[in-house]
Amino acid sequence: MSSNKESIARTLIVALVVSLAASVFVAGSAIYLKPVQQQNRLLDKQRSILAIAGIGGAERSAEEVRALFARRIEAQVVDLATGEVNAGLDPASFDALKAAKDPRTSIELPGGEDIALIKRREQFTTVYRLLKDDGSGELEALILPVRGYGLWSTLYGFIALRPDLNTVVGLGFYQHGETPGLGGEVDNPKWKGLWPGKTLFDDEGRPAIQIVKGGAAQGAVHQVDGLAGATLTSKGVNHLLTFWLGEQGFGPYLDKLRRDGV
Repeated sequence: MSSNKESIARTLIVALVVSLAASVFVAGSAIYLKPVQQQNRLLDKQRSILAIAGIGGAERSAEEVRALFARRIEAQVVDLATGEVNAGLDPASFDALKAAKDPRTSIELPGGEDIALIKRREQFTTVYRLLKDDGSGELEALILPVRGYGLWSTLYGFIALRPDLNTVVGLGFYQHGETPGLGGEVDNPKWKGLWPGKTLFDDEGRPAIQIVKGGAAQGAVHQVDGLAGATLTSKGVNHLLTFWLGEQGFGPYLDKLRRDGV
């Protein structure tokens, strides 16, 4: 009996030691790999921005993406309430999504105003200016971050505008959990190819873009075909664009650029 007890005790001790060792290994690996994961997420984001801005991304190596981003992209942190650039916040380290979760750096959106279903909106966010490749410093495209709820998930992406601040260069999402083959068709190159050349605002400067179930009318500059079988995802994309292009989103910033020049 004594021998059995000692055997069980030794087994439990070995199991405990193995469990502790595995826990230490997993925790250590997570800490060690965290910087690598952060760099990969940053690279994916940069690749997405370049692709949506129309200068490629998926086919470029990591080194090419980083070099092109550093040469052509100028990041700025803007105050969404005033449209002013905040030079005191570093775009390289500022995290708008983290700020959106903090009551000290965000505002709670009343239900009637929260058409994108994001609950809170950050006070400051980062925008990206694609500069011409001739060294002039002139704007080629303005890339704005957008997000909002679809059917199953929040979609995170960017929309790129020409210097007229109205015509679409590209739209794309780098993260979402929509159903593959349905709402997940937001990633379909064919659907994304419908966006360039569309115009976002009406003659009064109000957001006018519409994703139309059954298909856009022939020649309609403010309309894009809806996603087949994904009505709620289509509505979610429509709502998030209306929100971020409006007064609660980038409206003040775009108005300031129109007044002062891009």
